[in-house]
Amino acid sequence: MQQPRFPITDDHMHIDPMNGIGITAVKEFARSGGTHIFLVTKPSWSFGIDAVTPDDFRPIYEKTITIADECKEAGVTAFPILGVHPAEISRLIGRMSLPEAEALMVGALGIAAEYVKNGDAIALKSGRPHYEVDAEVWDASNRVLSSALHFSAECGCAVQLHAESGPCSDVVQMAGDVGMPIDRIVKHFATPDTPLHPSFIASHESIPEAAMEGRAFTMESDYIDERDRPGSVLGPRSVPRFTLRHLEADRLSEEAVWRIHAEIPERVYGVEITI
Repeated sequence: MQQPRFPITDDHMHIDPMNGIGITAVKEFARSGGTHIFLVTKPSWSFGIDAVTPDDFRPIYEKTITIADECKEAGVTAFPILGVHPAEISRLIGRMSLPEAEALMVGALGIAAEYVKNGDAIALKSGRPHYEVDAEVWDASNRVLSSALHFSAECGCAVQLHAESGPCSDVVQMAGDVGMPIDRIVKHFATPDTPLHPSFIASHESIPEAAMEGRAFTMESDYIDERDRPGSVLGPRSVPRFTLRHLEADRLSEEAVWRIHAEIPERVYGVEITI
């Protein structure tokens, strides 16, 4: 494989050897020019786990870390991001009370923070439902999100938010309350109006304009890696392909590519991205 001229980084990707094609997707990413992945924990149900205590999330985190090591063996640097998918709350309240579900999720985020402190992961994942829920569930989800911001501030790490479409402007005040810098709060599947750090889906039409304006952003595929959902979101090759298309069409300069795929994620996540 030819040495790439610059890094190409996918800011939000899942790899699932149990339900998807696993490392084959990573190899497809690499063949298309991809070099680095921010590997995000999948929900507990992807692993057939019905969590009852926070410790039930440890096998999920350990599996994510193991997959990251396997990515490196395939020639791609993977940075594990651990946490609790916000949709967990909807499943949990089917078999426990809302306060119990909230406490479980906060406890699991605390365990994820331990992995960050130990150097086994580089960021946390949290958020709130991106679908309509009762007011009580929404409020509990916001308390979980606030706890994630607190843990991230305490660890000095970034946090990725899976939340509703739109700016999520209220998170700015939540972050200020716990001393979390908003430029290290990554809005997954972002829209340009967010005051948080935007991670744009690779096909987003605003990418060339945002780059021209000098805005700090990253790119993602949100690749899910599930055989029964092959067309869901974008495929593993999408970030390299869209980046290279923009480059070839002079919609992105090579300098902009370095900025999007190396300089900015280095600053947001506190990692080193080299080729």
